Amino acid sequence: MLFSWLARIAMACWRPVVRRYARMNKDDGGSGSGNEDLEPGGGSRGDGGADSLLWSRDLEKHSCGDFSFAVVQANAVIEDHSQVETGRDAVFVGVYDGHGGPEASRFISDHLFKNLIEVAKGGNISEGTLKDAFSATENGFLTLVRRSMGIKPEIAAVGSCCLAGVIWNGTLYVANVGDSRAVVGSLGGSKKIVSEQLTNDHNACIEEVRQELKSLHPEDSHIVVLKQGVWRIKGIIQVSRSIGDAYLKRPEFALESTFPRFHLPEPVQKPVLTSEPSLLSRVLQPEDKFLIFASDGLWEHVSNQEAVEIVYKNRRTGIARRLVEAALNKACRKRDIGYKELKKKGKGERRSYHDDITVVVIFIDHHDEGQNVATVPETSFRGFIDTVGPSRFSIVPSSQGV
Repeated sequence: MLFSWLARIAMACWRPVVRRYARMNKDDGGSGSGNEDLEPGGGSRGDGGADSLLWSRDLEKHSCGDFSFAVVQANAVIEDHSQVETGRDAVFVGVYDGHGGPEASRFISDHLFKNLIEVAKGGNISEGTLKDAFSATENGFLTLVRRSMGIKPEIAAVGSCCLAGVIWNGTLYVANVGDSRAVVGSLGGSKKIVSEQLTNDHNACIEEVRQELKSLHPEDSHIVVLKQGVWRIKGIIQVSRSIGDAYLKRPEFALESTFPRFHLPEPVQKPVLTSEPSLLSRVLQPEDKFLIFASDGLWEHVSNQEAVEIVYKNRRTGIARRLVEAALNKACRKRDIGYKELKKKGKGERRSYHDDITVVVIFIDHHDEGQNVATVPETSFRGFIDTVGPSRFSIVPSSQGV
């Protein structure tokens, strides 16, 4: 009886959360940050607003420079979620590229930064705190999946890539699962801008990733399968690391044959995918001029070097939007249509031409020691859904800036 009573209390507490993330896509349209299926609002758009699916914040301040932020929707319900959190002495960037639905990327946007602040209460940011924040977010989402499967069983097949970066005390910390990417633009010896990829792409199209999977699963001859010219894990998914995708991690989340796309002949006995992030820390040098954080929708069309040259050769204002538009123009050329024609196509239909694309450009303005730097308010920016509010980043102390 006591267990039953406790279970009812726990379910009552979780019910609003389950409703938020487990509702069907056609029902998305609530209030606040859950309103992804509305037209983007508030932020400025390119071409005088002609492309209604392209949102941007052309230039905002962070503690050691400026940032530019842009998102374009392709799917019927946008699966890219993203955020920038500015603090007095730090900046956080998150790019979350969902697949199978928006629930995982939305959950990460709501919880990853909060989890980071919670684990960093000791007053320190490190690779370890980022890793712990990823673990807490994964565990939280899997708990949600467990509680939601009775309402929406397919939530077990929803997942998201997750790229997060923090600049704190002159050091960049990056954690990544999936194939979103962080790139730094630095001035080389010849004073030319040079790109350096900071993250690994966890994608089965890469030979090293396939070999890693085969070594981890020597008993499974179908761990990677070439399907219609694309390497996929178990013939289903390309990314080898993610938040979510519960059915490929634990047998309790196996889906029935009524979901043929995600049904496995036998439930996994050990995780096929992992949420373990690759980690990097880098002391920022004077030659490091800016960082680009973007979902793979950008990198599918624009190379690392092309991207840093676009940023370096153009003015800061609207530069993230310029990168998105560069990707869209390349996508148009591949399909032999004009960009004006593309802009007339609605969400869902656009997915035949390009993916959801998120781009954040972080400019790094190195200041001399003792130089007065304007205080930046702690502010939270959410991409595309265009919400701006207070951030809790002040919890992280700092004795020096970039």
